[in-house]
Amino acid sequence: MSEFMLETQNLGISFGGLKAAQDVNLKIKKNQIYGLVGPNGAGKTTIFNLLTGVYQPTAGTFFLDGEELRGLTQEKINHKGIARTFQNIRLFNNMSVIHNVMVGLHSDPKYKSSLFESMFRLPAHFKAEKNMRKRAKELLEIFGLLEERNNLACNLPYGKQRKLEIARALATSPKLLLLDEPAAGMNAHETEDLMQTVRLIRDKFDMTVLLIEHDLKFVAGLCDEITVLNFGTVLAQGTAEQALNDPEVIRAYIGN
Repeated sequence: MSEFMLETQNLGISFGGLKAAQDVNLKIKKNQIYGLVGPNGAGKTTIFNLLTGVYQPTAGTFFLDGEELRGLTQEKINHKGIARTFQNIRLFNNMSVIHNVMVGLHSDPKYKSSLFESMFRLPAHFKAEKNMRKRAKELLEIFGLLEERNNLACNLPYGKQRKLEIARALATSPKLLLLDEPAAGMNAHETEDLMQTVRLIRDKFDMTVLLIEHDLKFVAGLCDEITVLNFGTVLAQGTAEQALNDPEVIRAYIGN
């Protein structure tokens, strides 16, 4: 086991002659809340896509808890312990809140029943379904969504949809949770509530969190350390105060 939950080594990808990311080196300790920030087009979501198998690196590699994951499919990477949310919320809008979470639980062997057991509605099928529903309720209660469990996901207000997407990601029992602009579109009250939620996730689930965010106040108030990207390369690393006060970072955000 490594002291780092996530480590990338010279990670990069090129699309034709365009280097979308290059020589990205991250070392994220277990139980850290870590921020990945930078101007639009800096390569942040590209890094998330590399870490989740959407893209395969053309350079470098990465490790989760000491295990190299380069070359694995999205499904295998998820099973190894990386889950993510998206900048644009991706829920099953016409399914109930609880069924959205139960979708995430289907990958857990604890809740599986065989095709035969499911087809013939045998006791093992109902037991798996009961246990899955119980676990989904536990997750929803943590996020204050238990009373909404039978509502359609599309009928939740925006902030609660964000929470539901995070709850569904946690249903896969990850070691590392990737949050892609979780505070996007939120008002000040929702943003403060989200900060408390992310801390709760870290503490209650013994979780490591890596997030992309444009709200620098949110990042500074939440993250233990950050990496600033610009044009696909690392511009600065360190605590939020150190990195965001770096002259090169200020220049990247506001220009000369």
